[in-house]
Amino acid sequence: MLSIFSFTICFSVAAQLKWTNVDSLFQPLPSSVHVYFTNQPLDDTSKFRAYYLIADLKDKKLDFTVDTAHDRRLIPSVFYERNNKPLMVVNCTFFSYETNRSLNTVIKNGKLVAFNNHTIIGRGKDTLTYLHPLASAFGIDKKGRADVAWTYADSTLPSVYAVQKAKTPTRDSIKYLNLDSAQHYASMVGQFNNNPGNVKLTYEMGDLSPLKIWKMHTAVGGGPVLIQNGEIDISNNKELKFPGKAINDKHPRTAMGYTQDGKLIVLVIEGRNKVAGGATLTQEAQIFKDLGCWEALNLDGGGSSCMLVNGKETIKISDAAGQRSVPAVFIIRQK
Repeated sequence: MLSIFSFTICFSVAAQLKWTNVDSLFQPLPSSVHVYFTNQPLDDTSKFRAYYLIADLKDKKLDFTVDTAHDRRLIPSVFYERNNKPLMVVNCTFFSYETNRSLNTVIKNGKLVAFNNHTIIGRGKDTLTYLHPLASAFGIDKKGRADVAWTYADSTLPSVYAVQKAKTPTRDSIKYLNLDSAQHYASMVGQFNNNPGNVKLTYEMGDLSPLKIWKMHTAVGGGPVLIQNGEIDISNNKELKFPGKAINDKHPRTAMGYTQDGKLIVLVIEGRNKVAGGATLTQEAQIFKDLGCWEALNLDGGGSSCMLVNGKETIKISDAAGQRSVPAVFIIRQK
């Protein structure tokens, strides 16, 4: 288990990566928050650069929250300024360029402020059918306890419903998934094969009432889940985030995880430039496993990946224009 109170110049993570404490670059930091950096290659195919921030979820002087831009997008630096210069700002949800809205759950102060997209339109001969995955999210309750779950959330409901196990997406001719249908299909154990031209869905009865109200104070959605019960278990095939072999593509990444002793880890991976090639989802998951995370969740990446610590950028943004505008950010601030 990683201890955040170690101030040695660098330390080994499962003999794979060496991380250097770089707190001095981002001062002032409270004693419960630290920042680490590595440029040690993950493999022989490309160079690598990444940062992670680790914070104590039990520190009552820290506030873990979010901000949204209400049907518009802002760059992280603007979110930083308008939130009175918090300790950390990081991008989080996937979003629509057409509507500027998040496509995932966002909970702020216990209130649902953004909703999941539960519908994927079929292709080819299946254009009149729809797939309905449950989307994953990272939540923190009022007592500072973290959780990763698969959620149902739409604009007609005041609460988010969640299940603790990834579920097979439903396939039907109904464009929108309502709560009753979500409850029905989530109570079934499914087998899903999404090889091109070979979609098969078979079900048998499982838990009768798996979806329950998810009582989180703060939450942000993304996907897929990377770590479950301390082991690499990527739920991409059930969340349908990245098609085909895209799970093996290297990109800039943003992700969050937590340890069993209550430490939050926010990771950003640089990519798409000469000094950093990004990471695959599997490599990203391995990093969280090596850091001792119990659960971890991938968030929006690519040109969106950006983490500010006391207003300073960590990784180099991959977009040539600089920071990308996003509809929501996750924030850590001192009370």
